[in-house]
Amino acid sequence: MKLPPFALERFFAKHEFTAPYLLCASDAESMSLKDLLDFEPNARTEFEKLWLGYSESLGNEGLRETIASTYETMTKDDILVHAGAQEVIYSFMNLVLEKGDHVIVHFPCYQSLFQIAETMGCQVTKWEADANNGWELDVDFLRKQIKPNTKLVVINTPHNPTGSLMSKATLNEVVSVVQKTGCYLFVDEVYKGLEYDERDALPSACDIYENGFSLGVTSKNLGLAGLRVGWIATKNKKVLEGMAHFKDYTTICTSGPSEFLTHLALRNRAKILARNKAICVENVATFAKFVQKHSDLFSWIPPKAGTVTFPKLLSGSADAFCEKAVKDTGVLFAPGSKFGASGEHFRVGLGRATFGEFLGKFTRF
Repeated sequence: MKLPPFALERFFAKHEFTAPYLLCASDAESMSLKDLLDFEPNARTEFEKLWLGYSESLGNEGLRETIASTYETMTKDDILVHAGAQEVIYSFMNLVLEKGDHVIVHFPCYQSLFQIAETMGCQVTKWEADANNGWELDVDFLRKQIKPNTKLVVINTPHNPTGSLMSKATLNEVVSVVQKTGCYLFVDEVYKGLEYDERDALPSACDIYENGFSLGVTSKNLGLAGLRVGWIATKNKKVLEGMAHFKDYTTICTSGPSEFLTHLALRNRAKILARNKAICVENVATFAKFVQKHSDLFSWIPPKAGTVTFPKLLSGSADAFCEKAVKDTGVLFAPGSKFGASGEHFRVGLGRATFGEFLGKFTRF
């Protein structure tokens, strides 16, 4: 399978480590190794004792137990650890899909959520979120698009790049639709835990549907992208076993030190999420003032969760706007075209502690 270039990642390859002011990042504020080890008194000593041989192919048993505890009904045997979320997406789609299958994908989205299926020869229907209705999804559209060969429905909530959060009523409707067909429901939940109002938090797909698959990772809500640890959670034992076999041809196992540090982070998950949520909430308020001040240039649907938002440029091309911004000021935004969206939107990252400072540099521009 020859995949086309990954538009967003190629964009980042060009700019991410040369642009001094990142205002497009989708991960939360990270931390140093020292800061993470300081969470527990014995962590540093235990880390130094760590054996650097192969790790378990399924993921460390204690780590899987802790991951499972972040869900309502999962056990360690319902979890498979991977080297980041991208490996999960790639393995899952290669395992469950075949040429000619029909896939419905929440759109706009991270490219691999539709590109892998499309490149495999699947028929992909883009389920467009409505910018005129707060980025909501129309479940009636889903009902009408379901076909006899529909194998998979993919959604992402909290959503990248819009920052929207599906309502509980909408999620229940989606589950009702897919249950009638028996097709798989894959939910990218990598921003879960960063809901600005905790009452809006959704149940995980793996907890409410037997063919539901929940994607998790350390990179986004925890801000620990350097650990490169992700996982899938599901009650579907057949698919989980198949993914474990598929992983034998990719990474085989993940990094032992990364698994140790991930386990440490997840034991202190509540503290890390509280810190990251506070940063996001403060940055949303800052950006709201910015958009209000420049309402002649931008429109905006405030996010409800996560680390990103997706404002609209009222005149001109977002691609040209983003290129000019980074060239003239060093401030980097991500144009909506990198997510397959219309040419006026661009992604702004809200998860970093430097947000206010960097936005100030752009404001002068």
